[in-house]
Amino acid sequence: MAGALPDGEPVPADGSLPDDAIRDVGANGFAVYVHVPFCASRCGYCDFNTYTASELGGGASRDEYAGTVLRELDLAAKVIQPRRVDTVFVGGGTPTLLSPGDLGRILEGIDRTWGLAADAEVTTEANPESVTPESLTALRAAGFTRISLGMQSSAAHVLRVLDRKHTAGRAPQAALEAREAGFEHVNLDLIYGTPGETPEDFARSLRAVVDAGVDHVSAYALIVEDGTRMAVRMRRGELPYPSDDVAADRYLAAEEELTRAGFRWYEVSNWAKAGGECRHNLLYWTGADWWGLGPGAHSHVGGVRWWNVKHPTTYANRLNEGVSPGHGRELLTAGDRHVEDVMLRVRLREGIGLDRVDGPAAAQALADGLLDRGAYDAGRLVLTLRGRLLADAVIRDVIP
Repeated sequence: MAGALPDGEPVPADGSLPDDAIRDVGANGFAVYVHVPFCASRCGYCDFNTYTASELGGGASRDEYAGTVLRELDLAAKVIQPRRVDTVFVGGGTPTLLSPGDLGRILEGIDRTWGLAADAEVTTEANPESVTPESLTALRAAGFTRISLGMQSSAAHVLRVLDRKHTAGRAPQAALEAREAGFEHVNLDLIYGTPGETPEDFARSLRAVVDAGVDHVSAYALIVEDGTRMAVRMRRGELPYPSDDVAADRYLAAEEELTRAGFRWYEVSNWAKAGGECRHNLLYWTGADWWGLGPGAHSHVGGVRWWNVKHPTTYANRLNEGVSPGHGRELLTAGDRHVEDVMLRVRLREGIGLDRVDGPAAAQALADGLLDRGAYDAGRLVLTLRGRLLADAVIRDVIP
């Protein structure tokens, strides 16, 4: 199959891609994402494609899941042959509800199919209560080099509002255990702006992160998504809606505390110590190719983006029948790719060349104190701290 694709075209049964899309696959890096859709319980703010055990039937059980993913990998191997895999990221859901052995089988399958680079970064997400010192040691032995733990907050009452099940001190302890198990890189995720969170609560969360000895921190403002339990509670008046002013104050507090502790922002919501940047996410943000394995996973190769069916049972049934689990796909035009590139690169510490954005809008952002003067004079658009607080507005204005 060659040539242009109409937007929303169904994915062929064999998953094939246009010749011009796969010609240089992986030339700018290649990543693999593996989606694990299982969760022990559903958090009130979460709208991810996840399912508890009671929502799933046969063909989508945890015990069978690794084998199902490997069947998609067999199909993928017939479609593309990148030169190597630079990064792997296993997300969810709670990937560590699968055994270390099953996660290791999936990683071995990726290596056997496409070949992991010698210095490949291999990440798994984990909820703090889903890992133990023993399981962390087994994951490290299976080849995982990086772990990302969902902490959200160190305040018990904030965790209750978020419907998180781990105790307040478990995430930093799990981070310490991961370091002891030999993980090269450890991330803790924070959410700020939860109703009832005080400045002191967030300050304690930041101190706990720093004291845990991690080399990467992600911090995101709470976003209330339609259809979630939290959205329902807010509509009923049980909880107040998040405040933009509070979110800005929390962001400034994170920047101050993390900078003092030796972290440096490299993307608006991410800070790392030297060498601790998430290479997988950087591949996303800089336009590389990736294949997404699992129900609901998205992929991108050579300007073609596609996505799998969302429900795990449908996903498993498709693969059992030898049919691609792809649900739909679209061809990104040169204009589409440019817009997305601007949207992502403006958020990075390195920014983007001024020749790729709207010149008058960039000049106005500079006058408003949203862009770094030195970088601007050198031909690049780089956000100031104030610019990071208003990143979405800057991006909207400078897209050509």
